[in-house]
This record gives sequence, structure tokens and C-alpha cells, in this order.
Amino acid sequence: MFADLIRRLTAPQPEPLPYDDARLALAALLVRIARSDGDYAQVEVDRIDRLLGARYDLSPFEVTKLRRDAEALESEAPDTVRFTRAIKDAVPYEDRSRVVESLWEIVLADGERDHEEDALLRLVAPMLGINDRDSHIARQRVEARRA
Repeated sequence: MFADLIRRLTAPQPEPLPYDDARLALAALLVRIARSDGDYAQVEVDRIDRLLGARYDLSPFEVTKLRRDAEALESEAPDTVRFTRAIKDAVPYEDRSRVVESLWEIVLADGERDHEEDALLRLVAPMLGINDRDSHIARQRVEARRA
């Protein structure tokens, strides 16, 4: 089911993705960051659902379907470097900028800044074209909302 999307994402010159595919690819990146520490906790799943529902104005049923599809895509997607670079080439900057803030929400969802999740996000943000300063500001916004 996802083979065509993965093929398009990892093409040498990926085309911009249609809206539904871009949404799925970004959701899969949220899942990847949540799974990076080996503990895909319910609090992270709940946070992913909340973020996807708010971002895309989805019903609970639609959110669950998108997250489950994203979990499947994430399992089949290539290594994080190629997957993230492909998203950068295929998804508009504004969406990538907002997703970095969402990634920080997932990293901080359980109240701990896990080393594996933190390291992956520090790798992913620049590959999405988001500099360290802007990623840091995104993290601070998330932390301020949690305080």
C-alpha cells in the first residue's frame, strides 16, 4: 500500500506530494520520533492523535486511521536520513516548520527529554531545513505551553 509513496519520497528528484500523502509522511515522522527510544508510550500516541486532529481538523475516527497508516508507513520507510530529506524536498517549508514544533511535543510528551528522541530530533530538524535556533525556539514554545 505504501510502496508507491515510499518510492516517490525516495526518488532522486521527488515531486511535491499531494496533500494526503504529505499529511501521511509528516504523521509517520511523528511516529518515528515517538518510537525512537524503544518505548512507544500511550501518552505519545495520545499526543500524536491530538496534534493530527488539531492540525488537519479530523474526527477521532479519521485521526486513528491516519495514525495507524502512519505507523505502518514508518515501519516500511527507509532510514531516517533519506526519509526526512525526502520530506524536505516534497513538503512546503511552512509545514516542515510546524512539524518540528509538533516533534518537540512528542519528545516532551511524557515529561522527560529522552536522549534517543532528543538526538533524533536534533538530527531531523536540520534535514527538514529548520536551523538549530528555530528548533530551539520551537522547543521553548512547547515547554512554555506545558508549564
